[in-house]
Amino acid sequence: MKALKFIGIGLVSIIILFLVVALFVPKEFTYEKTISINSPIDTVWVFTSSLSGLDKWSPWNDHDPNMKKEMSGVDGTVGAVQSWTSDVEDVGIGSQTISIIEKPSLFETKLDFLKPHESHGMAYIKLVSEGTATKATWGMKGNMPYPFNVMRLFMNMDKMMGKDWDNGLGKLKKLSEK
Repeated sequence: MKALKFIGIGLVSIIILFLVVALFVPKEFTYEKTISINSPIDTVWVFTSSLSGLDKWSPWNDHDPNMKKEMSGVDGTVGAVQSWTSDVEDVGIGSQTISIIEKPSLFETKLDFLKPHESHGMAYIKLVSEGTATKATWGMKGNMPYPFNVMRLFMNMDKMMGKDWDNGLGKLKKLSEK
């Protein structure tokens, strides 16, 4: 009986510690990757200023070439939406909506993932001229609700997403340098 009491106190203590630590872990996260492209900013902008442009270098097309996509609104304008449905868990079901366009330096979308896990965030492409080249930064911002934000202490975003983002930026570089 005494052993069960100690086990119970131990479990409650661990849960309380978990909840207290989560209070001090930021809920917001940002992930970015950058690549230098040997093309002028206007050339790179063609592949980053619309949902169909993004789709040409999306690494998730490699995960499921058969994913179903649907477009609504006028692509390349604020409010246009691309939705996708895939049976591949890494791709899932979701949509992205164009939220900001600042030619030729910023293209931002609102992301809504429905499956395999519901989450919402924001993705962006920032372009900066560097002489005759362009620095392209692909980023994503989101939130993890309390107390799940404590998982950030154990997550390696680069390990989770880096390979896909390197693949996508490599494709963007190749398309832009043709």
